[in-house]
Amino acid sequence: MFPTIEGRSPVPLFMDVHEIDGRYWVDEGAGRVFCLVEAPSAEAAANVHREAHGLVADHIYRVQEGS
Repeated sequence: MFPTIEGRSPVPLFMDVHEIDGRYWVDEGAGRVFCLVEAPSAEAAANVHREAHGLVADHIYRVQEGS
């Protein structure tokens, strides 16, 4: 089940992928950083990163529970 915001419909969960050039310590061998973001839309998830540190994801995937 998706997390809910008080008095609202469930909020979807997104995973984004950043293709990096050795600037991060996370999985340097693969050159990727994965983040889980609760947001009402993929665009809102992208805005979280843009506002936090100016970097945006190369890909954003909606996460579905179950198989």
